Amino acid sequence: MTVPTTMKAAIVTAYGGPEVVEIQSRPVPIPRDDEILIKTIATTVNSGDARMRALDAPQGMKTLMRLAIGIIRPRQPIFGTEIAGTVVAAGPGVSRFAIGDEVIAFPGVGLRCHAEYVAVSERKPIAKRPENLSFEEAAGLCFGGTTALHFLRKANLKAGEHILVIGASGAVGSAMVQLAKHFSAKVTAVASAANANLALSLGADAFIDYAITDYTSTASAYDVIADTVGATRFQRCLKALKPGGRYLGIAGGVGDMLARPKDGKRPIAGMATEHPEDVAFLADLAAKGQYRVVIDQTFDFDDIAQAHARVDSKHKRGSVVVRMPQ
Repeated sequence: MTVPTTMKAAIVTAYGGPEVVEIQSRPVPIPRDDEILIKTIATTVNSGDARMRALDAPQGMKTLMRLAIGIIRPRQPIFGTEIAGTVVAAGPGVSRFAIGDEVIAFPGVGLRCHAEYVAVSERKPIAKRPENLSFEEAAGLCFGGTTALHFLRKANLKAGEHILVIGASGAVGSAMVQLAKHFSAKVTAVASAANANLALSLGADAFIDYAITDYTSTASAYDVIADTVGATRFQRCLKALKPGGRYLGIAGGVGDMLARPKDGKRPIAGMATEHPEDVAFLADLAAKGQYRVVIDQTFDFDDIAQAHARVDSKHKRGSVVVRMPQ
């Protein structure tokens, strides 16, 4: 298979709105010894991409965010954390994958997925694409799913426990609902009324419309509260947590990170870690029909700025997918 020397990539030229995202030409990366080169068929624009582009950090974390990703502009201008595509080249040390394999890859914080070609170490989270998933669905498997898995494990969610998922219609929230049910928990989903049917179809046992009901007002209702969208804080949820309850501040700020346990209840916040076995686990569940990737909209690559705008709207359901020209 002939690989070109240049490719299209979406470049974030400065911090700001979707208009700072431009399509530019870049050299195609040359895979190193342990890397595969993937021709991207589909990728996503997720909430992490949008937050980095807009420098939209949780409370108290904007300076830390600049130090991490770039003071004036992003050090890595090609965003994107997950892709689905085809292996078109491989370094001499690669043994797990071969040219022609259709794969899902999750470089995660390494980014670079908003491009026609991506080089990824075979030791990173990569799995074969399940045949029952389209490339668009495969592209949306990792970001929400691995984040949900990380926090559910941190919470040590047990069978029979009751979890409240705030933001249950988003990429992380829709994954959290499904995975909590997979682990035999009772799930109450929180979202807008328009997303009730979606949440229930994903396995939620009950649904709360946040515009009507204060989900923090019921005393000792939940073993775990998972806030996937930064809608609340640990202190506000204390009443609703059972003794020994855990609050997951998935989009939390410094306050949740520094908050101390109280009355046996504790906050869990911070960044999710990336593990190859998590992507393999999600791909296996999807292959068995036990995990569903929710797709909000699919955009052409040349319209990736519109995909960013859709994420900024805060009304997306699941993942916003971008399809590359083939």
